[in-house]
Amino acid sequence: MGNEAIARGAWEAGVRVVTGYPGTPSSEVIMTFHEEGRGLPIYVEWAVNERVAFEIAYGAAIGGVRALVTMKAPGLNVASDPVLSAAYSGVEGGLVILVADDPGPHTTQTEQDSRWYAKLSKLPMFTASTPQEAKDTVKRLFRVSEELKLPVIFRTTTRLNHAVGDVVLGEVEERDARPSFKKDPPRFVRAGMKWNLERHAWLNGVLRRVEEVASSLGFNKVEGSGEYCVVTEGVAYNYVYEALRGLGEARVKVLRVDQLYPVPSKFLAENLSSCRRVIVVEELDPYLEAEVKKLAYEERLGAEVMGKEEGLLPLEGELNPSLVKGALYRWLGVPQGQESTPAADVRLPERPPPLCPGCPHAFSYIALKLGIARAGYKLSEVPVFGDIGCYALSVNRPIEAIWTEHSMGASISMAMGLKVAGYDKPVVATIGDSTFFHAGIPSLIEAVHKRVDMLVLILDNRVVAMTGHQSTPSWEVTESGRQARGIDIVEVVKSIGVDEVAVVDPYDFNKMVETVASMIKRPGVKVLVAQHPCRLMEVRQLKTVKKYRVIEDKCTGCRACVNVTGCPALYIEDGKAKIVEDDCTGCGLCARFCPYKAIVEVGGA
Repeated sequence: MGNEAIARGAWEAGVRVVTGYPGTPSSEVIMTFHEEGRGLPIYVEWAVNERVAFEIAYGAAIGGVRALVTMKAPGLNVASDPVLSAAYSGVEGGLVILVADDPGPHTTQTEQDSRWYAKLSKLPMFTASTPQEAKDTVKRLFRVSEELKLPVIFRTTTRLNHAVGDVVLGEVEERDARPSFKKDPPRFVRAGMKWNLERHAWLNGVLRRVEEVASSLGFNKVEGSGEYCVVTEGVAYNYVYEALRGLGEARVKVLRVDQLYPVPSKFLAENLSSCRRVIVVEELDPYLEAEVKKLAYEERLGAEVMGKEEGLLPLEGELNPSLVKGALYRWLGVPQGQESTPAADVRLPERPPPLCPGCPHAFSYIALKLGIARAGYKLSEVPVFGDIGCYALSVNRPIEAIWTEHSMGASISMAMGLKVAGYDKPVVATIGDSTFFHAGIPSLIEAVHKRVDMLVLILDNRVVAMTGHQSTPSWEVTESGRQARGIDIVEVVKSIGVDEVAVVDPYDFNKMVETVASMIKRPGVKVLVAQHPCRLMEVRQLKTVKKYRVIEDKCTGCRACVNVTGCPALYIEDGKAKIVEDDCTGCGLCARFCPYKAIVEVGGA
């Protein structure tokens, strides 16, 4: 996998500090270190959020130690404040910032194109096309970082992070890992106008050297020759290669840009000077396209540059071999013939991702809805603000609980915003435990400080579940085996001074409903902590798990079990409810809602 290759490349480079925050598609980099790196002399841990993760890695790098920090695209938003300051101060040891974009988007709120962050921060950015290149690239980027004395961004996309391919391993560098740090206020204190101006001038000077350093390390490549030129980067290169190979077109030159910022202007100008027509193939925004068009104008290259802005390629979504092939055929004026077979007009049934069988969040959200109704409110008049995590799947049928899902920690702040604007009915914020630690604490402080009437439901399943069951600050032993001080989320909530705190196991369903119904009517900031381990983790730790079965003679096929819980272990066949035994985790939620008592524990009657 690409992420495993990235981890290997960092290890070969002699990295000593690796940190980040879980986020698909980047998570497996640190997970690989956890799985394969036990006993290695490396600090490898998840941080409470991306900002903290970056600052840990940056602290190591200014001490001369090589460090890697990983995050998905929105994580760079969280880390951006210290990242921009770090560009002025620079580093001594190599620092690589892995940022994984998600064209599609598969698991991300937006199709954020992080290449713009390189221009904003004035930090060099590079990319790769295959797992082998990913390993080799991250290894070289530590050298780039130390040569320039700047953090360097390694920008990937989902298809690179999760691609599988053969990788040739290299030797592990032996490095002196002892940190040292000399006091240098003009460099590291960003509080003086004169110092900041001087460091900005220094940074601009360093950026002029990036292409030279990159070229010396083998970045940016040319394939083929001709007056038709394709400029591409990252995973898109693979699609271009495949399309041109099928076309058998000998008059096309391919420029593969590995250096995304600053764009290698000398490399491009030299290789585009003989081109009559140019197409830029890239995913997401026409970032590289704009740079190539600007260069063509400034250098008077006389080439016609085309791409997304001319409609040859879409501005949103992933690219794929078929899309790229079609664009290249149109650009070259080549008849597509039978090679471009139209896609079959087949409509697949919708299959939104469900909460897992036995998920405590299903208990919590169903109880929340029943509690709101029991308190005398209509579900349509009590907004339920959601947050980032697997519990966001509660937006889907049949639970359909949350009204919003915006960004990490936003549920509490947005609920507060509606309330202070004058909303006269209750508001509810729902947030997971890891998300609360990540970004929810400041929002809760704000709500308490301003004495806002609201209910906050913290869904504490003791793990970062959606990205692969990573640790939270509540763990007392991390994945690396480090003994940690577990942070009690309830004590954190109490320390903020909320008006009322309750802790309920959502599997105690009736109590959960009653607690919601009573708390939602009272004034002040109320926090209900729904505390039950992720059922998937719980089942793995149990020696035996009880199962449920359907008594067919009692089942009327009313679908209440399916229509209320949405459990993926349930289905209807021949007018009767069925349970997939291998998927059933024995939570009993379906039995609770069967009006005919047709669902019983295996062994029961």
